[in-house]
Amino acid sequence: MSPSEGIAKQRRVTLHMVSSLDGFIAKKDNNVSWLDGTSVYEAGVSISQEEIAAFIKTIDCYVLGSHTYEHAIELGWPYGDTPAVVVTSKELPAATKSVEFYSGDLKTLVDVKLAPRYRNIWLVGGAMLCHRFLELGLVDEISLTIAPVLLGDGLRLFGSLPEQRWNLKNVRAYKNGFVELSYSALTV
Repeated sequence: MSPSEGIAKQRRVTLHMVSSLDGFIAKKDNNVSWLDGTSVYEAGVSISQEEIAAFIKTIDCYVLGSHTYEHAIELGWPYGDTPAVVVTSKELPAATKSVEFYSGDLKTLVDVKLAPRYRNIWLVGGAMLCHRFLELGLVDEISLTIAPVLLGDGLRLFGSLPEQRWNLKNVRAYKNGFVELSYSALTV
């Protein structure tokens, strides 16, 4: 194994998405207001703002597509100063100094550009980019949060992919009725 392959093995790419019960990540018009649910699950756990902040500090870099990037800007850029790479061929303004744009090969992005600099990389959307990362075998973990809502139609979480099997690592139910499923890639 070469030194660069060793570095690539140390990196971890986590695909993080929120989906409706019926497998949609947005309505047809890209609206995600359905994420503001009012369900209550008394047996669920709560997370404090301090716990959320501590967890977010463990993320070294975010990767996102242009639609997700534009939506994040509309929301007020929730990623702070953490480095973020936007995969796009569009000319877009940088939300912060920590935003870079990339339009090349995804394997090169992860293994050559990101892996030497970042260990904990979070892929946060969109659907097509996540699909491509899964096709290329670039995802090490999946953190999928299911919202207690049926949308009926919209933007699918996963399109047509060849069969892939994943190891369940953890399940966590929250007081707001959301359930987080954590999976790791099967090792060969």
